[in-house]
Amino acid sequence: MRRASGTMFGLAYGDALGAPTEFLTMKQIGRRFGEHGPADLDGDPALVTDDTQMAIAVGLALLDALENPPLTPDLITPMWRRRFVDWLDSPDNDRAPGNTCLKACRGLAAGKPWVEATVAGFKGCGANMRVAPVGLAPGLSDETRAGASQLQAALTHGHPTGLAASELTAFAVRWLADGMDPADLPAALRARCHEQRTAYHGDWLGELWQRPGMDAPETFIARGWDECLAVLDRLDEALAAGDRASDPCAVTGAGWVAEEALATGLLCFLLFPDEPAGAIRRGAASSGDSDSIACLAGAFAGARLGMGAWPDGWSARIEYAADLARIGGAWD
Repeated sequence: MRRASGTMFGLAYGDALGAPTEFLTMKQIGRRFGEHGPADLDGDPALVTDDTQMAIAVGLALLDALENPPLTPDLITPMWRRRFVDWLDSPDNDRAPGNTCLKACRGLAAGKPWVEATVAGFKGCGANMRVAPVGLAPGLSDETRAGASQLQAALTHGHPTGLAASELTAFAVRWLADGMDPADLPAALRARCHEQRTAYHGDWLGELWQRPGMDAPETFIARGWDECLAVLDRLDEALAAGDRASDPCAVTGAGWVAEEALATGLLCFLLFPDEPAGAIRRGAASSGDSDSIACLAGAFAGARLGMGAWPDGWSARIEYAADLARIGGAWD
């Protein structure tokens, strides 16, 4: 089914479809694109945003690292640092990148230890919009996948909710690629929150937890898992309503922060579990961070349904197709 390729191309398709609607109201989207939002990729190539650019950075570094297993923080950290700084300096880094990512990457470029470069109190969706490759990477134990998911987030977003949401995003991709029924996904994510609530991956995160008001690493990380549990309650509420026509941000949030991006991206996917194009259209036709929401929805849909589920011809038009194919092809 080529699920890894389906994931990588799917996140890029969602990103590209949602980019023109970001910062638009629902009324503006309806007037410009129709009731259901954009139906096709725009342009040749169809341009993506920093979401896809940084997901590629995460994935290419992982490809290099997995040539010399096992995956460890000492191995992957300098690789991610280099890829993130390359993204910072790229002339193509002109797609409304997030200020948190820019600030942290400038610190990384200046040679600061990453625990000093990261932006400690911010949990923007930049933490988990790029983590799908960690979910796809083969041969990782759950502990390694969790630590790596959180570390790639922590390089720029030092908030515990960014870490927890990134881990959940990666595990959702992994479980779907392994054949989990989408209907079982919310309960599995909730169980993961409870199981990991006080698990601080010190080998990966170092002294990141040492923030004002935090008396122990377990206190720090529990805050992130608790906020993810709260948004999963809102996801359950939205799924129970089953409304496929309204703004998906209405219940689960606008997606500017990590846990809401996860929940709203999941909502779009779970409302259209067998219609990948419908899932990313729903994410693109939203009042919030539409490119990131649709990006995550596309990753989930691609992980479940594989490359063949996407419309013919899109792979030839999407920007960075060669990089997406390299990562996906290595892990299909």
